[in-house]
Amino acid sequence: MLRKTLVPALLLAALMCASPARAEESGQMTAEQFVATLHPLTGKVNLPGAQATLDIADGYSFLPAADAQRVLSELWNNPPDHDVLGMILPSTDAHAVLEDKNWAVVVTFVDEGYVTDEDAAKIDYSDMLKDMQKATKDDNEDRVKEGYPAIELMGWAEPPHYDTASHKLYWAQDLVFKKSDGSHESRTLNYAIRVLGRKGYLSLNAVAPIEELAQVRADMPQVVEMAEFDAGQRYTDYNPTTDKAAAYGIAALVAGGIAAKAGLFAKLGVLLLAFKKFIVLGVAAVGGVFAKLFKRKQA
Repeated sequence: MLRKTLVPALLLAALMCASPARAEESGQMTAEQFVATLHPLTGKVNLPGAQATLDIADGYSFLPAADAQRVLSELWNNPPDHDVLGMILPSTDAHAVLEDKNWAVVVTFVDEGYVTDEDAAKIDYSDMLKDMQKATKDDNEDRVKEGYPAIELMGWAEPPHYDTASHKLYWAQDLVFKKSDGSHESRTLNYAIRVLGRKGYLSLNAVAPIEELAQVRADMPQVVEMAEFDAGQRYTDYNPTTDKAAAYGIAALVAGGIAAKAGLFAKLGVLLLAFKKFIVLGVAAVGGVFAKLFKRKQA
């Protein structure tokens, strides 16, 4: 299990500013009030939108879709994403969403059809990494124009692995986000899991500080085991005469981790989720939570 961490001092200062009395006067929530509105689940959790089930392991919990979307948009300042099916937390305490050294796994379902794994054994991930690094660098000009920091893909934090028996794929990227002057701002771990099914795939994305890699690496195998499609919707249930096939294979799932649409992590959406760090920029009125480190520039 990921160890518990203390709420950062700057966040504590914000919580003090957002006292219950002051929050009531301004119509804002405190962090405690926000967390109290969340409803973490344990045990078996159905994902009707994906026809899949999560068997939440002991010590973990799951925020259902509405709660997860609120955490992402109101607490972590991401653009709203109604495709999010929920969020796995490495704790049964919803306060985990306030811990800047913690991780969370955002769950979505991509219904673009059956993804063939015929190319899995033929992929040269070293060559792929070089291409991804170049593409990430080439896209930085557009990212900066959109008001986001530039990204440098440092390398694989965990090289891609595909399990041919379970049809589950996972990998991790070591990303650096940069200030406008080009200096490093934050080094982030983007850990991705894809569970292949008959009509698409479950996308499970975890983001954490790179220094938490050892802990995330230790926890992810258990997270991988939690997800399974329902009977009749599994990878081996695919019927080529009636079911839609995706226009890509395993290589595209990995290479599209930053540049292409892949559930929550669209070309720019990856940036904001990576910055779930707290700095006191003032208490935000929208949703009664806090402004975060990187906000999209005003048009």
